[in-house]
Amino acid sequence: MRVIVVGAGVVGTMHAWQAVNRGHEVVHIEREAEARGASVRNFGLIWVSGRAGGEELATALRARELWQEIGAAVPGLGFRANGSLTAVTNDAELAVARAALARPDAAARGFALLTPEEARDRNPALRGEFAGALWCERDAAVEPRTAQRALRAALLESGRYTFLAGREVREVVGERAVRDDHGDVHTGDAVVLCTGAWLGGLVRELAPALPVRRVRLQMMQTEPLGEELTTSVADADSFRYYPAYGGAALDALAAAQAQPPVAGRHKMQLLMVQRADGGLTIGDTHEYEAPFAFDVDEGPYAHLTGVAETLLGRPLPRIRRRWAGVYAQCLDTARIVHREQVREGIWLVTGPGGRGMTCSPAIAETTADELGW
Repeated sequence: MRVIVVGAGVVGTMHAWQAVNRGHEVVHIEREAEARGASVRNFGLIWVSGRAGGEELATALRARELWQEIGAAVPGLGFRANGSLTAVTNDAELAVARAALARPDAAARGFALLTPEEARDRNPALRGEFAGALWCERDAAVEPRTAQRALRAALLESGRYTFLAGREVREVVGERAVRDDHGDVHTGDAVVLCTGAWLGGLVRELAPALPVRRVRLQMMQTEPLGEELTTSVADADSFRYYPAYGGAALDALAAAQAQPPVAGRHKMQLLMVQRADGGLTIGDTHEYEAPFAFDVDEGPYAHLTGVAETLLGRPLPRIRRRWAGVYAQCLDTARIVHREQVREGIWLVTGPGGRGMTCSPAIAETTADELGW
């Protein structure tokens, strides 16, 4: 087969990976020089811990297996099975962690509730004050700024992969063909549009009632920490934003303990992961109502700095960079992704939300299976 993939973010690149590794030829088209959207503006977390039970967790666990397999074949991904610690500071937060541990799928996630001493044994960089931590063995990480480049380099070695950068697909031409803004027509046995948060233009024309919204976030990255952060780290506010932690204990936490005003306004949680160079990626916020601001707000950064420093027990290294990003999320958050045939032989795959980095290998595998690649 000849497969045309539009969009070089992580979802598009994983579709290209699936097609090439199943023996097909791929033409991969990207409107920028390389991915510039949410796929490079995230934590690089393979985040199993917070996923909803059922299909979402099964997808994340399958994706975790695939990330490890691909990481072994492509060392440039920087895959590491580092796990995560979600730190808790009081009895109400501990109750949510204990409820997570009582889930029937807790063992599949690799959950364990650690004392402060056990958590520091696992991650000695956490020298601050906390009451315990929920450990998730199945969480992992990759390097988001370089992952797509590493995957493309490996795909090019196959001899069945062509990457066309700086070309925006503008038009569907008959069946299984698209025209780019250079006037070139690309025809295949299947066309897969993985356009991320780009939901206007051709996407709106093909799917005018697309049940997907855009979500904006803010993040930052520090200079090197000076020691290894052996796990990814979250705070208990993350319980509020991941479906694995819903239930009576979370309701009691919400009733007893409001978020600080800035965290509540910006729908915040702390997530923190160390980069290959030793720096820390820290975030994030959630903004759902468009039009989004064009600038970043300093209040959330000050809050995140305070929470991170409390857990680390010392000041953060100097902030090297700050940024905002936008991702696409299905309005029905129970759906892993929106996958729709928009024309004969042409499929749109978008809207994984914050699960995109985690679930992309399994999303692409499902597409390949359903399309009979």
